[in-house]
Amino acid sequence: MQHRYERIAIETARHRITGTATLARDGYRSRLSDLLNATERDFISLTDATVEPLDDDAALTRHDFIAVHRAHVVFAVTLGPAELSAPSGVVA
Repeated sequence: MQHRYERIAIETARHRITGTATLARDGYRSRLSDLLNATERDFISLTDATVEPLDDDAALTRHDFIAVHRAHVVFAVTLGPAELSAPSGVVA
């Protein structure tokens, strides 16, 4: 299966999380909505992620990998293609 890497922003009740999601190049599972609605997966995996608290002045944190439970997502938007062809450690 061919993949593409999309930058997305997810907001939960307490955090704004931005990272790179792996999606299918086209067809089934090629959209962010497909990722959010995949009932066989409870978590959304993101690489090269930043986490920003919404309710205080805590510092932004960076993570190579983060998994966000779908039930905590308030909204999500695409930010465009990731600049790198593949996240670090991933062979396309």
